[in-house]
Amino acid sequence: MQEMFRNSWLKVVWLGIISAACVGLDQLSKYLCVRYMTLGDSVTIIPKVLDFTYIQNKGAAFGSLSNARWVFMIASVVMIAAIAVYVIYNRRTLRYPSVITLSLILGGGIGNMIDRIWLGYVIDFIDVKCVPYWCWIFNVADSFVCVGAFFLVIIFIISEIKAKKTAEPRGEKENSDVTTDL
Repeated sequence: MQEMFRNSWLKVVWLGIISAACVGLDQLSKYLCVRYMTLGDSVTIIPKVLDFTYIQNKGAAFGSLSNARWVFMIASVVMIAAIAVYVIYNRRTLRYPSVITLSLILGGGIGNMIDRIWLGYVIDFIDVKCVPYWCWIFNVADSFVCVGAFFLVIIFIISEIKAKKTAEPRGEKENSDVTTDL
């Protein structure tokens, strides 16, 4: 019993470590952007694929809704607190892939929250050129949030499929096959 309790708290520790690493990578990338670029500068990294273009984003992810700074700050605080509470409360039943994806979302949220609090805007610089009609510039924190959310949806879909398979009685499946053959 004590081993299970210890392992469940390990998930909370991993949440903290992974989230802190995400925040660190995000803040380092933004520091390097500000250090070596001036606002509005654009540097080609891979021609026709990727540029680094330094902008100051006063809105949400990808520059949307730029006049709602306080709304996003409040939403970020709520999201950050909700993820932390969720993992702590569900630490015994939560699986590590879910902890990792939630850590990415948490770390990305905190990374952008730091910018909003200290700067009043978010530093964005990743400018994808190879996707048709893509016009948004984003940052490492946005990437963590999007990748984490994507994999969280995948985990949810897989768990729902598994739940339906285990809930479906064998006899019911065999009977449904017979009726479709008729």
